[in-house]
Amino acid sequence: MSIDYGKLFRLDGQRALVIGSGSGIGRESALALGAHGAHVICADLDVNQALETASQIASAEAVTLNVLAEADVTALAAKIAPLDICVHTPAMNVRKAILDYTLDEFDRVVALNLRATFQVIKTFGALMVAQGRGSIITFSSIRAATVEPGQSVYAATKSGLESLVRTAAAEFGAANVRINAIRPGVVETPLTAQLKNNQAWYDAYAQKSALGRWARADELAGAVVFLASPASSYVTGSILTVDAGWTAVDGRFSPPL
Repeated sequence: MSIDYGKLFRLDGQRALVIGSGSGIGRESALALGAHGAHVICADLDVNQALETASQIASAEAVTLNVLAEADVTALAAKIAPLDICVHTPAMNVRKAILDYTLDEFDRVVALNLRATFQVIKTFGALMVAQGRGSIITFSSIRAATVEPGQSVYAATKSGLESLVRTAAAEFGAANVRINAIRPGVVETPLTAQLKNNQAWYDAYAQKSALGRWARADELAGAVVFLASPASSYVTGSILTVDAGWTAVDGRFSPPL
């Protein structure tokens, strides 16, 4: 079969749902998918932010979606079929020591980071399995691989998310449906605004990576396009790390060489 490598990342004629497209990584993912030719369905709890994202894309629409509401997710899946690409970004974190964590906080973090992800994978995965094609992209975190004090529940949800991705890949593969997760390092998004505003913390995190800086949200968009496109047609069940070497280097002290 002859391959046109000039079109390896093109998404012309494909329909992409981006959940959490109102800001941060979700917005940049939606813009990038649209720039490569996809029709983008921008979904967000804040529909005004989704509309703002959609207004910057040649072919797009905006919808309100509460991923914590099972009925909302199910109803959206019924409306937007067929669907070629699903990108899911929403997450939250409560930074506390285990001994200080409340069960209410535990439930809130698990509900958004893990339960909602499961619902998205199940609902849109069923749609894609039925049509015999599709690519699902979720967002994990370096905290699935390496933790720090105060990150217990967040890290546990991201580890769980990666297990869901691997299992879904095994179950959906026969139907030509791929699913992968992106594992970012520290990214300048609304979720990390509190850390960014603490200069000492911001600088410490920047120094931990091999590149010596935080990521911009747009630096995750290339990974999304890759996993959505024909360029990754043989990639499923994978965790794509985009962390500037954070998990590759033994980073708190650089000895003289």
